Amino acid sequence: MLAVSQRVPGHGRTPDQTIWHKSAPGHRCTGRCDFHPIACSTDEGIIFPATKQDVPIRLEKEHEAWCGDCLVIIRQQRTATTQEPTR
Repeated sequence: MLAVSQRVPGHGRTPDQTIWHKSAPGHRCTGRCDFHPIACSTDEGIIFPATKQDVPIRLEKEHEAWCGDCLVIIRQQRTATTQEPTR
């Protein structure tokens, strides 16, 4: 799943966390972008982002998580594409 990362700073001794957001459809990254729109918001995005990455749904690294709203969107899209057509 193509995604962009958001770094959420930890507080005190809590480590920073990386939150992954599904990329908004229609955005083409040139590698020199200063903004990436995200699927969970029509207004917000990631400013000065790293490049988009192919990120698994099941994350294995510590201190990483998917945005909850983006996960809902991903699940809805998967359900819509795997349903059998009505007869």
